[in-house]
Amino acid sequence: MKLYLSSYKLGNDTSYLKDWIKENDNKILMISNSRDYKVFDEEEKDKLKYNVKILEDVGFKVTLLDLRNYFYDNEKLVDDIKNYNAIYVRGGNVFVLRKAMGLSGFDKYLIDNRENDNILYIGESAGTCVLGKTLRGLDILDEPVNVYNNDLVTYEGIGLLDFTPVPHYKSEYVGVKMVDDTVKYMEKNNIKYKTIKDGEVIILG
Repeated sequence: MKLYLSSYKLGNDTSYLKDWIKENDNKILMISNSRDYKVFDEEEKDKLKYNVKILEDVGFKVTLLDLRNYFYDNEKLVDDIKNYNAIYVRGGNVFVLRKAMGLSGFDKYLIDNRENDNILYIGESAGTCVLGKTLRGLDILDEPVNVYNNDLVTYEGIGLLDFTPVPHYKSEYVGVKMVDDTVKYMEKNNIKYKTIKDGEVIILG
């Protein structure tokens, strides 16, 4: 699986994505479940439209995928996404996103396809962070909440990365001190991490 990991939106240079579209299908799924802790009001609708637009500006044809429609129906999820090679996972709350991935089986889909180079995963902020081995320390950035059921919050990441991404590092981010505190936590607890500044992108695979 190709991993395109961003701190903010698609980063400053989208040439990799444009080249991907030239060589592959331009269809892409957008997952916004990291935003499920928010009321879907006009502000959230505008943010969603903006995210769709930045993908369309690159050349993608966007289809929204709500993981809540697949809770406890993992087979249907796999069947519905099998014809898409590109997936964009928005930023928001990493703990909410992780729980949605687990309940829908999307986490298993990612793990099962980690060796499939025909799939492109684009993560933004929480969509990037969720791929690490652990979410420990990220509770400094995001409130560890579960908005779906009474199960405990999950601190285990998907595990596609051997490090924990820390987004918005040294960036014009409202929680810049929390980012610095997260880095200190990682270092104190010997958690392997990589910082990503807004505009930067890590490409793997």
